[in-house]
Amino acid sequence: MDRKMANRKLIRLSQLKSKLAAENLEEIDWVTFGVIVKKTTPQSANNGRTFSIWRLNDLRDLNRCVSLFLFGDVHKEHWKTDQGTV
Repeated sequence: MDRKMANRKLIRLSQLKSKLAAENLEEIDWVTFGVIVKKTTPQSANNGRTFSIWRLNDLRDLNRCVSLFLFGDVHKEHWKTDQGTV
């Protein structure tokens, strides 16, 4: 993990909104981690394509979640991922 994180900045998921407002993250090599705390049943968009929504949290502040929408190949590959997965 130390090798993978070398020269990267860890931004906690619960801090992401404030960091996006305060810093230009496009110029930084950064990573974040999240736990799937809630999943919706796959849904169909108006165009007929199926997608999923995951709510992610860093387990530091349970009131701050990020919604992640999975479409296309990402949805097809990951929609069965279990809740609780990091």
